[in-house]
Amino acid sequence: MAAVEQQQEVRAVAKWVRMSPRKARLVIEHIRGRSVPEARTVLAFTNRAAAREIEKVLSSAVANAEANHALDGDELVVSAAYVDEGPVMKRWRPRARGRAARIRKPTCHITVKLTTVERAPERAPKAEEPKQKPAPRKRTPKKTEEAEA
Repeated sequence: MAAVEQQQEVRAVAKWVRMSPRKARLVIEHIRGRSVPEARTVLAFTNRAAAREIEKVLSSAVANAEANHALDGDELVVSAAYVDEGPVMKRWRPRARGRAARIRKPTCHITVKLTTVERAPERAPKAEEPKQKPAPRKRTPKKTEEAEA
């Protein structure tokens, strides 16, 4: 029986985060498919509140990989990252004439999955011959009416 190497997948989930899922999805699209160091850099320079929460989930997933699976955190890639809707808390705000306005306080669940990268051995670059530039074209002088006459 042949041994088949499986990619290890590590995940971390933050549940009931007090944030709109739509706003969190805008940030999480930037890290999907990136390596962990690159994703951390992107999140550090993203000026949104959701970036801080996603950064916490990403660091938690890396800690899970290092502690539970003995993987190197810098060698991992964000294979999947998504935001699901959580329950919506509904509150009421008093308005004029005895009416009330509904206030929706959405929550979301943030999930980040990391996998290892299978890197192929790098090939040595081929010694290419330097390409010669084509000879410049000779310009033909323009004919003027005076020259023809």
